[in-house]
Amino acid sequence: MTLKLVTFEANGEARPGVVIGESEVLDLRKAGLAQPDMLAIIAEGAASLKKIRALVAAPSAEAKLALSSVKLLAPIPRPARNVFCVGRNYMDHVAEGDRTRGITSSELPKFPQFFTKAPETVIAPGDTIPDHGATGVTEWLDYEAELTLIIGKEGANISREDALSHVFGWTIANDVTGRDLQRRYGQWFKGKSLDRSCPLGPWIIPAEDLDASDLAIQLWINGEQRQSSRTSKMIFDPKEIIHHLSKGFTLRPGDVIMTGTPEGVGYAMTPPRVLKTGDTVRIAVEGIGELTNPVG
Repeated sequence: MTLKLVTFEANGEARPGVVIGESEVLDLRKAGLAQPDMLAIIAEGAASLKKIRALVAAPSAEAKLALSSVKLLAPIPRPARNVFCVGRNYMDHVAEGDRTRGITSSELPKFPQFFTKAPETVIAPGDTIPDHGATGVTEWLDYEAELTLIIGKEGANISREDALSHVFGWTIANDVTGRDLQRRYGQWFKGKSLDRSCPLGPWIIPAEDLDASDLAIQLWINGEQRQSSRTSKMIFDPKEIIHHLSKGFTLRPGDVIMTGTPEGVGYAMTPPRVLKTGDTVRIAVEGIGELTNPVG
């Protein structure tokens, strides 16, 4: 049984839940789970998942809600720390970026290239991504489909062999980026941390329910496919990412780590294509689901 763990809003309150079938959500607090939110569920880890599976197996009728009657929030609506990210982590994406700078022979990164997005950038499935181009902030608002992992067990100096034991689960993110800002300021934080530039969701699939080593990852703008690849094409897989990021740095339960985007981003197209008001961005990752957000 694959769990789809969500945070949803009902009567103005954020609550943890799990999607049942295609049309219902189980309110976990009303069903009797003690943990008040997703971060608490993640912190308890396997014990929480065992309790949740038991609740889903015999769901309380009064704890079930129509999925259409609630608003899904980001599964972790407000990460406790910055969202950790990896740049230039698919070979073809490295090549397309180099082409835009006139580099004909790409050199792959020897180590993961880390940066962060501010936690306040996280928004829910269906929420609107601001058209920062319309306000003159950036001329190059772009999209990036990303498989995203959630840390479930604290650790530092984590070995490659032990890395996946620290993963609580998997979700989807869109690393919305101001490309000109990314280059102008000589580092990536500014271009990556525009308001509402991190759609996240729609839910978390527990690591025990999904092997994320070779999943299809795709993105469409207004129904036009722009990105299509597989997670097996990463230069540094999640084990390597966790191993390197945790060197001398303690990863904590609830940490969000985006693993990079494949080729097909807008700024590398000929001519370049930027996000603008009226666009709809849809991302699909095999085994997880779809994350859709309008631009406006």
